[in-house]
Amino acid sequence: MLDILRERRSIRRYKDQEIETEKIERLTEAALRAPSSRGINPWRFLFVTDKATLAELSRAKESGSSFLKGASLGVVVCAAQGESDVWVEDCTIAAIILQLAGCSLGLGSCWIQIRKRMHSSNLSSEDYIKRVLDLPENFVVECMIAFGYPDEDKEPVPNEKLEYEKILKS
Repeated sequence: MLDILRERRSIRRYKDQEIETEKIERLTEAALRAPSSRGINPWRFLFVTDKATLAELSRAKESGSSFLKGASLGVVVCAAQGESDVWVEDCTIAAIILQLAGCSLGLGSCWIQIRKRMHSSNLSSEDYIKRVLDLPENFVVECMIAFGYPDEDKEPVPNEKLEYEKILKS
């Protein structure tokens, strides 16, 4: 597990290569195995492989989501509002589980913040995504994750660059 944490980096450039169905199924299983407060599992996951839809979703934010257009898979992580008071935390945990699982499968990924972000001056990123995907009104969108085969090489962060001073000692 530590090797996966060392290897995982934010990847924003992807090869034009489809992700195999078996790998998408493994990502699906990983998402559904994510821990959730009190076992409520308020999260919902939309796995998007359609290139036209990925291109639309890549415009969800004013900046910081355009690389989704080049991905082979986008996962929208959302929740049914009112099912849990800690849906943000549950969705965030599921998102990192997805990224770590993707890394273990040889995929690159990058997290895209959606909650509290804007598509334009008068439309939130969340509302934009809900329109594009025709999501139910009671859904809230936490994030999206771009996945694909990496078309860039990033070395692990060296151990000496880790911020050990942020570890508080009692």
